[in-house]
Amino acid sequence: MATATSTAGEVQLTNLVNYTLVKLHVAMGLIFFIIVGLMGFLYSLQLDGIYPFPGIEFLSPGRVRMIHTAGAAYGFLVNMFTGLLYWAVPRFTGYKVLNEKYLGGFMFIGLQAAVLITVVAILFLGQADNVEWGETPWWLDPIIVAWLLLHAIQFGAPIIKASQKAPLYVTGWYVSAMLVWTPLVVFMGNFIPRFWSAGSGAGAVQSTFIHDLVGLYVTPVAWGLMYYFVPVIMKKPMWSHGLSLLGFWGLAFFYPMNGVHHFLWSPIPMFAQYSAVFATVAIEFAVTSVLINFMMTLRGSAEVLKYNVPLRYMYTGAIFYWITCFQCAFHVTLTFQKVIHFTDWVTGHAHLIMFGTFGMWVLGMAEYVWPRLFGKETMYSKGMSEGAYWLLTIGVIAMFVDLTAAGLVQGFDWIGLNPWIDSVNFSKPFWYFRSVAGIMMLTGLLMYAMNFYKTATAGKGLEAQLRNA
Repeated sequence: MATATSTAGEVQLTNLVNYTLVKLHVAMGLIFFIIVGLMGFLYSLQLDGIYPFPGIEFLSPGRVRMIHTAGAAYGFLVNMFTGLLYWAVPRFTGYKVLNEKYLGGFMFIGLQAAVLITVVAILFLGQADNVEWGETPWWLDPIIVAWLLLHAIQFGAPIIKASQKAPLYVTGWYVSAMLVWTPLVVFMGNFIPRFWSAGSGAGAVQSTFIHDLVGLYVTPVAWGLMYYFVPVIMKKPMWSHGLSLLGFWGLAFFYPMNGVHHFLWSPIPMFAQYSAVFATVAIEFAVTSVLINFMMTLRGSAEVLKYNVPLRYMYTGAIFYWITCFQCAFHVTLTFQKVIHFTDWVTGHAHLIMFGTFGMWVLGMAEYVWPRLFGKETMYSKGMSEGAYWLLTIGVIAMFVDLTAAGLVQGFDWIGLNPWIDSVNFSKPFWYFRSVAGIMMLTGLLMYAMNFYKTATAGKGLEAQLRNA
Protein backbone atom coordinates (compact mmCIF):
# COMPACT_ATOMS: atom_id res chain seq x y z
CA MET A 1 0.00 0.00 0.00
CA ALA A 2 2.81 2.34 0.93
CA THR A 3 4.55 1.59 -2.39
CA ALA A 4 1.38 2.24 -4.35
CA THR A 5 0.86 5.55 -2.53
CA SER A 6 4.47 6.53 -3.12
CA THR A 7 4.22 5.69 -6.82
CA ALA A 8 1.01 7.68 -7.19
CA GLY A 9 2.68 10.65 -5.48
CA GLU A 10 5.65 10.44 -7.84
CA VAL A 11 3.36 10.38 -10.87
CA GLN A 12 1.59 13.47 -9.53
CA LEU A 13 4.93 15.28 -9.09
CA THR A 14 6.05 14.17 -12.55
CA ASN A 15 3.01 15.77 -14.13
CA LEU A 16 3.95 19.11 -12.58
CA VAL A 17 7.33 19.25 -14.31
CA ASN A 18 7.92 20.18 -17.95
CA TYR A 19 10.63 17.69 -18.86
CA THR A 20 11.41 19.34 -22.18
CA LEU A 21 12.38 22.64 -20.58
CA VAL A 22 14.59 20.88 -18.03
CA LYS A 23 16.31 18.86 -20.79
CA LEU A 24 16.87 21.91 -23.01
CA HIS A 25 18.33 24.13 -20.30
CA VAL A 26 20.56 21.42 -18.81
CA ALA A 27 21.81 20.36 -22.25
CA MET A 28 22.61 23.94 -23.26
CA GLY A 29 24.28 24.55 -19.91
CA LEU A 30 26.52 21.56 -20.52
CA ILE A 31 27.35 22.65 -24.07
CA PHE A 32 28.28 26.13 -22.86
CA PHE A 33 30.35 24.60 -20.05
CA ILE A 34 32.42 22.69 -22.61
CA ILE A 35 32.92 25.89 -24.64
CA VAL A 36 33.89 27.75 -21.46
CA GLY A 37 36.39 24.99 -20.63
CA LEU A 38 37.91 25.13 -24.12
CA MET A 39 38.24 28.92 -23.90
CA GLY A 40 39.87 28.63 -20.48
CA PHE A 41 42.34 26.06 -21.77
CA LEU A 42 43.13 28.20 -24.82
CA TYR A 43 43.75 31.19 -22.54
CA SER A 44 45.99 29.07 -20.33
CA LEU A 45 48.05 27.98 -23.35
CA GLN A 46 48.43 31.60 -24.42
CA LEU A 47 49.88 32.45 -21.00
CA ASP A 48 52.33 29.58 -21.57
CA GLY A 49 53.42 31.26 -24.81
CA ILE A 50 51.57 28.73 -26.99
CA TYR A 51 49.27 30.19 -29.66
CA PRO A 52 47.37 27.39 -31.45
CA PHE A 53 45.74 29.95 -33.77
CA PRO A 54 48.37 32.65 -34.37
CA GLY A 55 47.30 35.86 -36.09
CA ILE A 56 43.57 35.38 -35.48
CA GLU A 57 42.50 38.58 -33.75
CA PHE A 58 39.15 37.42 -32.43
CA LEU A 59 40.90 34.67 -30.47
CA SER A 60 43.25 37.12 -28.76
CA PRO A 61 43.71 36.54 -25.00
CA GLY A 62 41.58 39.49 -23.87
CA ARG A 63 38.54 38.36 -25.86
CA VAL A 64 38.97 34.66 -25.05
CA ARG A 65 39.12 35.44 -21.33
CA MET A 66 35.82 37.34 -21.45
CA ILE A 67 34.12 34.40 -23.18
CA HIS A 68 35.55 32.12 -20.47
CA THR A 69 34.22 34.20 -17.55
CA ALA A 70 30.95 35.55 -18.99
CA GLY A 71 30.15 32.17 -20.59
CA ALA A 72 30.59 30.44 -17.23
CA ALA A 73 28.12 32.81 -15.61
CA TYR A 74 25.42 33.26 -18.23
CA GLY A 75 25.79 30.28 -20.57
CA PHE A 76 26.61 27.54 -18.07
CA LEU A 77 25.29 28.52 -14.64
CA VAL A 78 22.14 30.43 -15.64
CA ASN A 79 21.07 27.63 -18.00
CA MET A 80 21.79 24.94 -15.41
CA PHE A 81 20.08 26.78 -12.56
CA THR A 82 17.04 27.56 -14.71
CA GLY A 83 16.71 23.94 -15.81
CA LEU A 84 17.04 22.68 -12.23
CA LEU A 85 14.49 25.25 -11.03
CA TYR A 86 12.03 23.88 -13.61
CA TRP A 87 12.55 20.49 -11.91
CA ALA A 88 12.57 21.58 -8.26
CA VAL A 89 10.11 24.50 -7.91
CA PRO A 90 6.95 22.65 -9.08
CA ARG A 91 7.93 19.69 -6.92
CA PHE A 92 8.42 21.54 -3.64
CA THR A 93 5.50 23.94 -4.17
CA GLY A 94 3.02 21.51 -5.70
CA TYR A 95 2.21 23.96 -8.50
CA LYS A 96 3.35 24.32 -12.12
CA VAL A 97 5.34 27.36 -13.22
CA LEU A 98 3.28 30.23 -14.64
CA ASN A 99 3.44 29.30 -18.33
CA GLU A 100 5.50 26.43 -19.73
CA LYS A 101 4.72 26.56 -23.43
CA TYR A 102 4.95 30.23 -24.37
CA LEU A 103 6.83 31.94 -21.53
CA GLY A 104 9.09 28.93 -20.93
CA GLY A 105 9.90 28.64 -24.63
CA PHE A 106 10.45 32.38 -25.01
CA MET A 107 12.73 32.49 -21.97
CA PHE A 108 14.80 29.57 -23.28
CA ILE A 109 15.29 31.11 -26.71
CA GLY A 110 15.89 34.57 -25.21
CA LEU A 111 18.63 33.29 -22.89
CA GLN A 112 20.49 31.44 -25.64
CA ALA A 113 20.17 34.44 -27.97
CA ALA A 114 21.53 36.83 -25.32
CA VAL A 115 24.55 34.60 -24.67
CA LEU A 116 25.30 34.07 -28.37
CA ILE A 117 24.88 37.77 -29.20
CA THR A 118 27.32 38.57 -26.38
CA VAL A 119 29.83 36.05 -27.74
CA VAL A 120 29.58 37.51 -31.25
CA ALA A 121 29.81 41.08 -29.94
CA ILE A 122 32.93 40.32 -27.89
CA LEU A 123 34.78 38.07 -30.36
CA PHE A 124 33.96 39.62 -33.71
CA LEU A 125 32.83 43.19 -33.02
CA GLY A 126 35.08 43.99 -30.07
CA GLN A 127 32.09 45.42 -28.17
CA ALA A 128 32.25 44.81 -24.43
CA ASP A 129 31.59 46.92 -21.37
CA ASN A 130 34.57 47.30 -19.02
CA VAL A 131 32.79 45.62 -16.11
CA GLU A 132 33.84 42.16 -14.94
CA TRP A 133 30.85 39.83 -15.56
CA GLY A 134 29.06 42.81 -17.08
CA GLU A 135 30.80 42.66 -20.45
CA THR A 136 27.51 42.31 -22.28
CA PRO A 137 27.09 45.21 -24.74
CA TRP A 138 25.17 48.07 -23.08
CA TRP A 139 22.32 47.86 -25.58
CA LEU A 140 21.70 44.24 -24.54
CA ASP A 141 21.46 45.00 -20.81
CA PRO A 142 17.80 46.22 -20.79
CA ILE A 143 16.79 42.95 -22.50
CA ILE A 144 18.65 40.94 -19.85
CA VAL A 145 16.85 42.82 -17.05
CA ALA A 146 13.52 42.16 -18.82
CA TRP A 147 14.42 38.45 -19.04
CA LEU A 148 15.13 38.39 -15.31
CA LEU A 149 11.73 39.97 -14.57
CA LEU A 150 10.04 37.25 -16.66
CA HIS A 151 12.18 34.70 -14.80
CA ALA A 152 10.86 36.12 -11.50
CA ILE A 153 7.26 35.89 -12.67
CA GLN A 154 7.66 32.37 -14.06
CA PHE A 155 9.06 30.85 -10.86
CA GLY A 156 7.52 33.30 -8.41
CA ALA A 157 3.93 32.35 -9.32
CA PRO A 158 4.01 28.78 -7.89
CA ILE A 159 5.97 29.94 -4.84
CA ILE A 160 3.36 32.63 -4.03
CA LYS A 161 0.55 30.07 -4.42
CA ALA A 162 2.31 27.65 -2.08
CA SER A 163 3.01 30.37 0.49
CA GLN A 164 -0.71 31.08 0.81
CA LYS A 165 -1.41 27.54 2.01
CA ALA A 166 1.51 26.77 4.33
CA PRO A 167 4.88 28.16 5.48
CA LEU A 168 7.49 27.86 2.75
CA TYR A 169 10.25 25.27 2.94
CA VAL A 170 13.69 26.91 3.15
CA THR A 171 14.32 26.33 -0.57
CA GLY A 172 11.41 28.68 -1.23
CA TRP A 173 13.04 31.36 0.94
CA TYR A 174 16.29 31.23 -1.02
CA VAL A 175 14.67 31.06 -4.45
CA SER A 176 12.20 33.87 -3.64
CA ALA A 177 14.99 36.15 -2.47
CA MET A 178 17.08 35.34 -5.54
CA LEU A 179 14.16 36.19 -7.86
CA VAL A 180 13.89 39.67 -6.29
CA TRP A 181 17.59 40.40 -5.81
CA THR A 182 18.93 39.41 -9.24
CA PRO A 183 17.20 42.01 -11.49
CA LEU A 184 18.18 44.72 -9.00
CA VAL A 185 21.82 43.58 -8.96
CA VAL A 186 22.08 43.43 -12.76
CA PHE A 187 20.42 46.84 -13.10
CA MET A 188 22.80 48.33 -10.53
CA GLY A 189 25.97 46.90 -12.06
CA ASN A 190 25.18 47.67 -15.69
CA PHE A 191 23.32 50.98 -15.55
CA ILE A 192 24.53 53.02 -12.55
CA PRO A 193 28.26 53.06 -13.53
CA ARG A 194 27.35 53.93 -17.13
CA PHE A 195 24.78 56.69 -16.54
CA TRP A 196 24.89 57.97 -12.96
CA SER A 197 28.28 57.39 -11.39
CA ALA A 198 31.96 57.87 -12.21
CA GLY A 199 35.42 57.49 -10.71
CA SER A 200 35.82 55.66 -7.43
CA GLY A 201 32.05 55.72 -6.92
CA ALA A 202 31.59 53.72 -10.11
CA GLY A 203 34.34 51.37 -8.92
CA ALA A 204 32.49 50.78 -5.65
CA VAL A 205 29.26 50.02 -7.53
CA GLN A 206 31.01 47.68 -9.99
CA SER A 207 32.77 45.76 -7.22
CA THR A 208 29.47 45.40 -5.38
CA PHE A 209 27.86 44.13 -8.61
CA ILE A 210 30.59 41.53 -9.20
CA HIS A 211 30.26 40.06 -5.75
CA ASP A 212 26.50 40.43 -5.43
CA LEU A 213 26.00 38.52 -8.67
CA VAL A 214 27.72 35.63 -6.86
CA GLY A 215 26.18 36.31 -3.45
CA LEU A 216 22.65 37.33 -4.37
CA TYR A 217 22.04 35.20 -7.48
CA VAL A 218 24.39 32.20 -7.65
CA THR A 219 24.61 31.54 -3.91
CA PRO A 220 20.90 31.68 -2.94
CA VAL A 221 19.73 29.65 -5.91
CA ALA A 222 22.53 27.10 -5.36
CA TRP A 223 21.92 26.83 -1.61
CA GLY A 224 18.17 26.65 -2.21
CA LEU A 225 18.61 23.78 -4.67
CA MET A 226 21.00 22.03 -2.27
CA TYR A 227 18.33 22.22 0.45
CA TYR A 228 15.96 20.56 -2.02
CA PHE A 229 18.14 17.87 -3.61
CA VAL A 230 20.14 16.63 -0.59
CA PRO A 231 17.13 15.58 1.55
CA VAL A 232 15.40 14.14 -1.53
CA ILE A 233 18.40 11.97 -2.47
CA MET A 234 19.11 10.93 1.12
CA LYS A 235 15.41 10.40 1.86
CA LYS A 236 15.71 12.17 5.21
CA PRO A 237 15.03 15.75 6.39
CA MET A 238 17.69 18.36 6.98
CA TRP A 239 19.23 18.16 10.44
CA SER A 240 18.14 21.64 11.58
CA HIS A 241 15.51 23.98 10.17
CA GLY A 242 16.80 26.69 12.53
CA LEU A 243 20.32 26.53 11.04
CA SER A 244 18.76 26.69 7.56
CA LEU A 245 17.15 30.01 8.42
CA LEU A 246 20.27 31.28 10.20
CA GLY A 247 22.24 30.72 6.99
CA PHE A 248 19.60 32.50 4.93
CA TRP A 249 19.43 35.60 7.12
CA GLY A 250 23.22 35.69 7.46
CA LEU A 251 23.48 35.73 3.67
CA ALA A 252 20.81 38.41 3.31
CA PHE A 253 22.26 40.66 5.99
CA PHE A 254 26.01 40.46 5.38
CA TYR A 255 26.54 39.59 1.71
CA PRO A 256 25.48 42.85 0.00
CA MET A 257 28.43 44.75 1.52
CA ASN A 258 31.09 42.20 0.54
CA GLY A 259 31.89 43.53 -2.92
CA VAL A 260 34.11 46.48 -2.03
CA HIS A 261 36.72 44.02 -0.71
CA HIS A 262 37.76 43.66 -4.38
CA PHE A 263 39.13 47.21 -4.25
CA LEU A 264 40.96 47.41 -0.92
CA TRP A 265 43.75 50.02 -0.80
CA SER A 266 41.89 51.91 -3.55
CA PRO A 267 40.49 55.52 -3.54
CA ILE A 268 37.12 54.14 -2.35
CA PRO A 269 36.42 55.62 1.13
CA MET A 270 37.99 53.59 3.91
CA PHE A 271 34.69 53.24 5.84
CA ALA A 272 33.33 51.31 2.84
CA GLN A 273 36.47 49.15 2.70
CA TYR A 274 36.32 48.42 6.45
CA SER A 275 32.63 47.53 6.26
CA ALA A 276 33.38 45.14 3.38
CA VAL A 277 36.08 43.42 5.45
CA PHE A 278 33.72 43.12 8.46
CA ALA A 279 30.84 41.77 6.33
CA THR A 280 33.09 39.24 4.59
CA VAL A 281 34.41 37.87 7.88
CA ALA A 282 30.88 37.80 9.32
CA ILE A 283 29.47 35.83 6.37
CA GLU A 284 31.84 33.00 7.30
CA PHE A 285 29.65 32.27 10.35
CA ALA A 286 26.58 31.91 8.12
CA VAL A 287 28.50 29.64 5.73
CA THR A 288 29.72 27.51 8.63
CA SER A 289 26.16 27.10 9.92
CA VAL A 290 25.10 25.85 6.47
CA LEU A 291 27.99 23.37 6.28
CA ILE A 292 27.27 22.08 9.80
CA ASN A 293 23.65 21.52 8.80
CA PHE A 294 24.58 19.49 5.71
CA MET A 295 27.25 17.49 7.54
CA MET A 296 24.91 16.64 10.43
CA THR A 297 22.27 15.59 7.90
CA LEU A 298 24.85 13.16 6.50
CA ARG A 299 25.53 11.72 9.98
CA GLY A 300 24.77 8.00 10.06
CA SER A 301 24.43 7.85 6.27
CA ALA A 302 27.96 8.67 5.10
CA GLU A 303 28.32 5.34 3.29
CA VAL A 304 25.90 6.60 0.65
CA LEU A 305 28.72 8.81 -0.68
CA LYS A 306 30.58 5.67 -1.78
CA TYR A 307 28.11 4.81 -4.53
CA ASN A 308 25.95 7.90 -5.03
CA VAL A 309 27.99 10.11 -7.36
CA PRO A 310 25.47 13.03 -7.57
CA LEU A 311 25.45 13.35 -3.78
CA ARG A 312 29.25 13.09 -3.72
CA TYR A 313 29.46 16.05 -6.14
CA MET A 314 27.25 18.07 -3.79
CA TYR A 315 29.20 17.31 -0.61
CA THR A 316 32.54 17.84 -2.34
CA GLY A 317 31.31 21.23 -3.51
CA ALA A 318 30.09 22.04 0.01
CA ILE A 319 33.55 21.40 1.45
CA PHE A 320 35.15 23.49 -1.30
CA TYR A 321 32.66 26.23 -0.52
CA TRP A 322 33.65 26.38 3.12
CA ILE A 323 37.36 26.39 2.18
CA THR A 324 36.92 29.34 -0.19
CA CYS A 325 34.88 31.32 2.35
CA PHE A 326 37.38 30.55 5.13
CA GLN A 327 40.17 31.65 2.77
CA CYS A 328 38.18 34.77 1.94
CA ALA A 329 37.84 35.75 5.61
CA PHE A 330 41.63 36.04 5.75
CA HIS A 331 42.57 37.41 2.38
CA VAL A 332 40.13 40.34 2.58
CA THR A 333 42.11 41.83 5.43
CA LEU A 334 44.19 44.83 4.46
CA THR A 335 47.38 43.14 5.65
CA PHE A 336 46.81 40.02 3.54
CA GLN A 337 45.85 42.13 0.51
CA LYS A 338 49.33 43.65 0.44
CA VAL A 339 50.63 40.24 -0.64
CA ILE A 340 47.96 38.59 -2.78
CA HIS A 341 46.26 41.51 -4.58
CA PHE A 342 46.33 41.11 -8.40
CA THR A 343 48.16 37.77 -8.10
CA ASP A 344 47.16 34.28 -9.25
CA TRP A 345 45.98 33.59 -5.70
CA VAL A 346 42.75 35.37 -6.68
CA THR A 347 42.40 33.28 -9.85
CA GLY A 348 42.78 30.08 -7.84
CA HIS A 349 40.19 31.29 -5.34
CA ALA A 350 37.75 32.15 -8.15
CA HIS A 351 38.13 28.72 -9.77
CA LEU A 352 37.55 26.88 -6.50
CA ILE A 353 34.32 28.77 -5.81
CA MET A 354 32.89 28.88 -9.34
CA PHE A 355 34.02 25.47 -10.62
CA GLY A 356 34.77 23.57 -7.42
CA THR A 357 31.63 24.65 -5.58
CA PHE A 358 28.83 25.88 -7.82
CA GLY A 359 30.01 23.88 -10.83
CA MET A 360 30.22 20.66 -8.80
CA TRP A 361 26.81 21.29 -7.24
CA VAL A 362 24.97 21.73 -10.53
CA LEU A 363 26.86 18.81 -12.12
CA GLY A 364 25.72 16.60 -9.24
CA MET A 365 22.13 17.83 -9.43
CA ALA A 366 22.05 17.46 -13.22
CA GLU A 367 23.44 13.90 -12.98
CA TYR A 368 20.65 13.04 -10.54
CA VAL A 369 17.94 14.57 -12.73
CA TRP A 370 19.16 13.56 -16.20
CA PRO A 371 18.39 9.81 -16.24
CA ARG A 372 14.97 10.47 -14.70
CA LEU A 373 14.16 12.84 -17.54
CA PHE A 374 14.51 9.92 -19.95
CA GLY A 375 12.79 7.31 -17.79
CA LYS A 376 16.08 5.64 -16.83
CA GLU A 377 17.08 4.41 -13.42
CA THR A 378 20.65 5.68 -13.53
CA MET A 379 23.34 7.08 -15.81
CA TYR A 380 24.55 5.02 -18.78
CA SER A 381 28.00 4.23 -17.40
CA LYS A 382 29.01 4.03 -13.76
CA GLY A 383 32.66 3.99 -14.90
CA MET A 384 32.35 7.23 -16.86
CA SER A 385 30.43 8.77 -13.98
CA GLU A 386 33.18 7.90 -11.49
CA GLY A 387 35.97 8.83 -13.91
CA ALA A 388 34.48 12.25 -14.62
CA TYR A 389 34.01 12.96 -10.92
CA TRP A 390 37.61 12.12 -9.99
CA LEU A 391 39.16 13.95 -12.95
CA LEU A 392 37.13 17.08 -12.21
CA THR A 393 37.80 16.92 -8.47
CA ILE A 394 41.53 16.24 -8.68
CA GLY A 395 41.89 18.75 -11.52
CA VAL A 396 40.26 21.64 -9.66
CA ILE A 397 42.17 20.86 -6.43
CA ALA A 398 45.45 20.80 -8.39
CA MET A 399 44.63 24.12 -10.07
CA PHE A 400 43.63 25.75 -6.78
CA VAL A 401 46.79 24.66 -4.94
CA ASP A 402 49.00 25.56 -7.91
CA LEU A 403 47.59 29.07 -8.37
CA THR A 404 47.53 29.74 -4.62
CA ALA A 405 51.25 28.94 -4.44
CA ALA A 406 51.91 31.01 -7.59
CA GLY A 407 50.11 33.97 -6.02
CA LEU A 408 52.29 33.89 -2.93
CA VAL A 409 55.45 33.72 -5.03
CA GLN A 410 54.30 36.65 -7.18
CA GLY A 411 53.16 38.73 -4.19
CA PHE A 412 56.36 38.41 -2.20
CA ASP A 413 58.42 38.99 -5.33
CA TRP A 414 56.59 42.28 -5.97
CA ILE A 415 56.97 43.32 -2.31
CA GLY A 416 60.71 42.75 -2.74
CA LEU A 417 60.65 45.33 -5.57
CA ASN A 418 62.41 42.91 -7.89
CA PRO A 419 62.23 43.45 -11.67
CA TRP A 420 58.75 42.62 -13.00
CA ILE A 421 60.09 40.01 -15.40
CA ASP A 422 61.37 37.99 -12.44
CA SER A 423 57.81 37.35 -11.26
CA VAL A 424 56.88 36.27 -14.79
CA ASN A 425 59.76 33.80 -14.95
CA PHE A 426 58.96 32.48 -11.46
CA SER A 427 55.32 32.00 -12.53
CA LYS A 428 56.00 29.93 -15.64
CA PRO A 429 56.25 26.50 -13.93
CA PHE A 430 52.97 27.21 -12.13
CA TRP A 431 51.30 28.26 -15.36
CA TYR A 432 52.46 25.09 -17.14
CA PHE A 433 51.05 22.99 -14.30
CA ARG A 434 47.77 24.92 -14.51
CA SER A 435 47.46 23.82 -18.14
CA VAL A 436 47.99 20.20 -17.06
CA ALA A 437 45.23 20.58 -14.45
CA GLY A 438 43.08 22.15 -17.14
CA ILE A 439 43.55 19.08 -19.34
CA MET A 440 42.32 16.89 -16.47
CA MET A 441 39.26 19.06 -15.92
CA LEU A 442 38.47 19.27 -19.63
CA THR A 443 38.83 15.50 -20.03
CA GLY A 444 36.53 14.93 -17.06
CA LEU A 445 34.00 17.35 -18.48
CA LEU A 446 33.98 15.63 -21.89
CA MET A 447 33.58 12.25 -20.16
CA TYR A 448 30.68 13.67 -18.14
CA ALA A 449 29.04 15.02 -21.32
CA MET A 450 29.51 11.73 -23.18
CA ASN A 451 27.79 9.91 -20.32
CA PHE A 452 24.86 12.32 -20.62
CA TYR A 453 24.64 11.73 -24.37
CA LYS A 454 24.74 7.94 -23.99
CA THR A 455 22.14 8.07 -21.22
CA ALA A 456 19.79 10.11 -23.39
CA THR A 457 20.20 7.85 -26.43
CA ALA A 458 20.47 4.43 -24.73
CA GLY A 459 17.80 1.87 -25.51
CA LYS A 460 15.06 0.87 -23.16
CA GLY A 461 16.95 -2.25 -22.14
CA LEU A 462 19.39 -0.13 -20.11
CA GLU A 463 17.43 -0.41 -16.88
CA ALA A 464 17.35 -4.18 -16.95
CA GLN A 465 21.06 -4.41 -17.80
CA LEU A 466 21.94 -2.12 -14.91
CA ARG A 467 19.76 -4.02 -12.46
CA ASN A 468 21.54 -7.24 -13.41
CA ALA A 469 25.03 -5.75 -13.37
